[in-house]
Amino acid sequence: MFDTKLGMVGSLSEASAIVLFVLATLLLFSVISWAIITFKFGYVRKSLKESKAFLDYFFEVHNADKAFMNSDSLKHGSLPRVFRAAYIEYRGLDGKANLRHARARLALAVKREANAENKRLISLVPFLATVGNTAPFIGLFGTVWGIMTSFQTIGATQSASLAVVAPGISEALIATAAGLAAAIPAVMGYNYFIQQISVIERDIEEFSPDFVNLFFKDSEE
Repeated sequence: MFDTKLGMVGSLSEASAIVLFVLATLLLFSVISWAIITFKFGYVRKSLKESKAFLDYFFEVHNADKAFMNSDSLKHGSLPRVFRAAYIEYRGLDGKANLRHARARLALAVKREANAENKRLISLVPFLATVGNTAPFIGLFGTVWGIMTSFQTIGATQSASLAVVAPGISEALIATAAGLAAAIPAVMGYNYFIQQISVIERDIEEFSPDFVNLFFKDSEE
């Protein structure tokens, strides 16, 4: 019969320092990954929701002052932030500036804010890719170490019975499972956020010219 110590808790209590270090590292990676996933999910979701609401209002009123007032209540939306940057730059223009120069300044302000927004959106997300790429290999290291422990025990005891081999194999399997448990959510989260962020970036690129054009529609008519 199997010894009750061969359960997961028993295996961890008898695990080597190297395997415990591997498991602690993977646990830390997993906790940080879930914290990032939770935070970024809310952040990206709010950005998408508020950007959509702003666009609906923007094309409904097509008025810079009203759009700016509406954007002030949409603090988390990427598109409202880009529009506010354009509006503030426009209000700061010298009244004597020619049309071409004014448009160039607004386009630059929009581009600058769009880049800043892209950085805000992508921040922390690369860590998920790092965890997804490295966690399985860290777990594999623990697996190899556990198997090495089993062989060393076999050599020392001159026995290959289950009671001798099982603790090391158990360590190895736990390390493998921990590596996968850390990597799989991280990879799924990374792929989801990259896809959603690309949608936001595409919207910024597509609608930024409309923001700039709105300020000069009367001048061009």
